[in-house]
Amino acid sequence: MKSAVENLTATRVKLNVEVPFEELKPSIDAAYKTVASQIQVPGFRKGKVPSKLIDQRVGRGYVLETAINDGLNGWYQAAVQETGVRPLSRPEVEITEVPDPSATDGELKFQVEVDVRPEVELPDYAGIKVEVAAAESSDADVDKALDELRGRFGTLKSVDRPAKNDDFLTIDITALIDGAEVDSASGLSYQVGAGTMLEGLDEAVSGLSADEEAIFDTTLVGGEHAGEAAQVKVVVKAVKERELPEANDDFAQLASEFDTLAELREDLAKQAAESKVVGQGVEARDKVLDKLVEMIEVPVPDSVIEEQLEQHFSPENSHGEGEHDTEEHREEVKANTARAFQNEIILDAIADKEEVGVNQSELIDYIVSTASQYGMDPNQFAQIIDQSGQVPMMVSEVRRRKALAVVLGQAEVVDTEGNKVDLSDFVRPAGEVAEAPAEEAEEAAETVASDDPAAVKF
Repeated sequence: MKSAVENLTATRVKLNVEVPFEELKPSIDAAYKTVASQIQVPGFRKGKVPSKLIDQRVGRGYVLETAINDGLNGWYQAAVQETGVRPLSRPEVEITEVPDPSATDGELKFQVEVDVRPEVELPDYAGIKVEVAAAESSDADVDKALDELRGRFGTLKSVDRPAKNDDFLTIDITALIDGAEVDSASGLSYQVGAGTMLEGLDEAVSGLSADEEAIFDTTLVGGEHAGEAAQVKVVVKAVKERELPEANDDFAQLASEFDTLAELREDLAKQAAESKVVGQGVEARDKVLDKLVEMIEVPVPDSVIEEQLEQHFSPENSHGEGEHDTEEHREEVKANTARAFQNEIILDAIADKEEVGVNQSELIDYIVSTASQYGMDPNQFAQIIDQSGQVPMMVSEVRRRKALAVVLGQAEVVDTEGNKVDLSDFVRPAGEVAEAPAEEAEEAAETVASDDPAAVKF
């Protein structure tokens, strides 16, 4: 078989494939067996009909057509391997020449047009300069952290006054559309200002006391009427405020391993400072990626955008968001899809250049972290992604994160006050990379020896 690639655009190619008769013949022989099992000829057992009789009954042209249809994907895949292209979309196939059905020679010729991953030219990304916010923790940060800790040990008590921000309410709600009740719920607990239930609810309940009610207009977000405009009546059944324990040595002993409030505050100050530095690292990472996208031109195939739009707005994925299928929403999905595609292409190219590999401990860490985000048991989550064939995707994501860490480790990061920011706590040297690559990673995706300048920790 011969194959040649013709570049149509930066993201689309045409494959010209020629399959000689000797390579087509095994498919023809298999097609005869397939047809023989499908037809019934008196005097012959099913599947034992001679080829000549099949030619007389259904025609050799039909057999040849069956052989081509059955073998086409295999020849296409072989052409992809031979030319080294990396397809992104469904192939569009045109058969341009077939052997004469009556002959025993000739060749099959077909063309395939398909979108492919673009090749990008990497600039010198060492020393990218980014500026991040200054990391200065204050007493206010410590007070806030201490109040949050006290809140975990707080108790709720009923109060006889109008509701205000951060109060906890017990409410009944009823939703009406055109005067008809479509949904209701009783005894719901809600914190004023949380903004987690219905738009307009916070404004409606603020200032209400127990046994008072209000009506407000909103858009329903759940159930069969999701996305529809409705009137909602809310009745406040109780107003409660959180009573915080006094901040003293007794509380420090209750809420922590420290004996005194002073020791607890010192530890909270340390945590606040570390949190600020983590924030600097995350901000630097994001800005470095923004710089890379600015520096490197990555064409985005239309098929990538169209596939994501189709998936995002399909009925099974809408979750009641039909009302949100607007031009503005579609433009947002297009922009997000294009940016995600550019990120992938750039970071994959950097990972190739830096010979970034993925080892077992890194893959496991990422699986555990992702499982926690979904609130799932890591072992159960690992089984799900293995059974669904998503291990290669996980390997690729870890590899991209490490590639970004490589660039971050070489970046010049300063804060808004001109001070150099040390990100060594977030980027560790190659010597700390674990030794053996995971068996799962080896099976799922081609990895290279780990000799990584850096590996991301945040």
